[in-house]
Amino acid sequence: MVSGPPGSGKTTFCSQFITQGVKEGETCLYVTMHETKTELMQDMAGYEFGFDRAMQSDAIQFLNLVTESGKRTITQFGSEGGLTNRLVAYIRQNDIQRVVIDSTMLLQHFMNDVEDEITGFLSALKQTDATTLLISEMTDPSSYSDEHYLAHGVVFFHNFLENGSMTRGVQVIKMRGTAIDCDIREISFSDAGLQVHADRKVET
Repeated sequence: MVSGPPGSGKTTFCSQFITQGVKEGETCLYVTMHETKTELMQDMAGYEFGFDRAMQSDAIQFLNLVTESGKRTITQFGSEGGLTNRLVAYIRQNDIQRVVIDSTMLLQHFMNDVEDEITGFLSALKQTDATTLLISEMTDPSSYSDEHYLAHGVVFFHNFLENGSMTRGVQVIKMRGTAIDCDIREISFSDAGLQVHADRKVET
């Protein structure tokens, strides 16, 4: 789970995750409900970590679930079980290794009983061989939702307005089965993308 307020770096982080997958020869899937492929590429156009080339390659499959083409694509994968079963079938049949889903808030529009269905959705994703990043709009890292409890890991991006300037940071709140540093570490953005400064602790 990748959480944080708007503009904190979640999409950039996930775009770098997908791009790195392509560089390592993995098959990737980017699922969205609010942006076209062109818009996403334009958002990342200021960076030079290779997202544009990756998105134009055959290694990344892009799925916008609110477009007619996106709906046609996903409905080919099973006739029952709604979005959960179809997306899982899509991941398995296409041997997807890395997935980004943007976002939990918009995902809820596809569900009748959000609490039950989001639990089933995350449980089903865990049964695939893919590493999945699920973007969650969230402003308070202490305000947990069901999906945060269910996720193997929770990474939170922070924005702090301090002395008239913005300080950005990232914090690993949870990572199951792994010893973690829970301190907030400073991040910055450059042409190369998002960079974590592990030696710079953000004091709050």
